[in-house]
Amino acid sequence: MTKPQDQRRAKNALITSGVITAVLYAMPFGDFLSYPLVLLSTLAHEMGHGLTAIMVGADFESFELFADGSGVAKWSGKPSRLDRALVSAGGLLGPAMIAAALFLVGRWARVARVAISLIGVALVLALLLVIRNLFGFAFVSLVAGVCLWIGVKSTPKAAQLAIVFVAVQLSLSVFSRGDYLFTATANTANGPMPSDVAQIAEALVGPYWLWGAVCGATSIGVLMGGLWLYLRDAKQRTQGTR
Repeated sequence: MTKPQDQRRAKNALITSGVITAVLYAMPFGDFLSYPLVLLSTLAHEMGHGLTAIMVGADFESFELFADGSGVAKWSGKPSRLDRALVSAGGLLGPAMIAAALFLVGRWARVARVAISLIGVALVLALLLVIRNLFGFAFVSLVAGVCLWIGVKSTPKAAQLAIVFVAVQLSLSVFSRGDYLFTATANTANGPMPSDVAQIAEALVGPYWLWGAVCGATSIGVLMGGLWLYLRDAKQRTQGTR
């Protein structure tokens, strides 16, 4: 059975993450300080595209991250119309799915430490295989270095806080960047291009805003499921120690 201190650490990590987030956005330069978190959300979004492309048998060619917070993932192959829609949806669901996964591993400090180390290794592989622009390479290198440092040098408690904090930020990005779900055009540093929901609508049937609503509802459901398991696990541990 999990030790009682694991339950306390999980609860404290979530509360601390919430407090840090509130303070961050309340500060006069909150937008500037939260800028790296916007880039993290874009990273999760574009990697969602790339990983989904791999899952449907396509090739994840490259990923570019730009200073304005936009990004582009390029992939190739001969996918079906359904596969094309899935790849587009993979980016929209990426932040929510990663957040839910981080909540799950964030329940235990030692598991969180291993997880953040593995994230660092995965980002190093991304640097070698798919990152193709200077800004993206610099930012992902920084994130990979921080993840590996936390995983190797910090305490399990610090790793747990980092994992849960990022999960909270990705969760919030689902709502703060939700307007993208209801636009037909994505404006990137490379110029305008069809949005993900427009590409889903083109591959399948129905208006883009319908698919935006479907992806938004799915993201919220995934987030709520991950957070429910996180809190439910803590509740069960508390009951088991009485």
